[in-house]
Amino acid sequence: MSFENVDYTSLSVPAAPFSDPSIIPHFPAGKVPCHVGVIMDGNGRWAKQRGLIRTEGHKAAEPVVFDTIAGAIEAGVRYLTLYTFSTENWNRSPFEVRFLMGFSRDIIHRRVGQMNDWGVRVRWAGRRPRLWKSVIDELDDAMEKTKNNKTIDVVFAINYGGRAEIADAAAAIAKKVRDGRISGDRVTEKMFQEHLYNPDIPNVDLVVRTSGEMRTSNFLPWEAAYAELDFEPELWPDCGRQILWRAIGKYAQRGRRFGKA
Repeated sequence: MSFENVDYTSLSVPAAPFSDPSIIPHFPAGKVPCHVGVIMDGNGRWAKQRGLIRTEGHKAAEPVVFDTIAGAIEAGVRYLTLYTFSTENWNRSPFEVRFLMGFSRDIIHRRVGQMNDWGVRVRWAGRRPRLWKSVIDELDDAMEKTKNNKTIDVVFAINYGGRAEIADAAAAIAKKVRDGRISGDRVTEKMFQEHLYNPDIPNVDLVVRTSGEMRTSNFLPWEAAYAELDFEPELWPDCGRQILWRAIGKYAQRGRRFGKA
């Protein structure tokens, strides 16, 4: 197959998120993670293996994103955070950064109707400074259009960094201390969590990273402090709901003690 002329953005994804019920795994009761975080890694290497430029790997990833969202709905996941663009990704080439900004904006614009049909509530985690205004505008529009949906919350982590989130929370608390609204010696973990980007979203139960890399790369360090970690070998454009289901299946077999014996 020649990849040079493939329009990846038109590759088919299900009109509705439901597969043949016979192929959807039946996970044990109470064993499906409420909140899954996904580090979508391997787009560049996928493209390189095919003699393509890196941006073609990002294009090929689009249908995988929505197949994964569909699989999360089928599995019963309530919150899904997708690591889309990190604060460190600004260090990539200007060409790739421009592509990722424009592509992220266009995906949200083109797919908001589909997500709304699926009952997805669109959320965002990240910093506004430096992020393209056109991306913020599309995120704001998508969040407004889908704010009443309750099937699944999908958080797009764009211009997100875990250390940046913690620093921003600390700065917000410090400002309240300076203004006399709270006492500096009364800062608690609960108070700190209330100043994160999405404080109403529960902590992460499962972090999945593709491409075989075994690190979390500044992804949700506060929220994922007790998350189970799963590292899958496939490059992200070769993934989809089956990979997510596999990771959930392994999660369901683990015991979570949270420091207890």
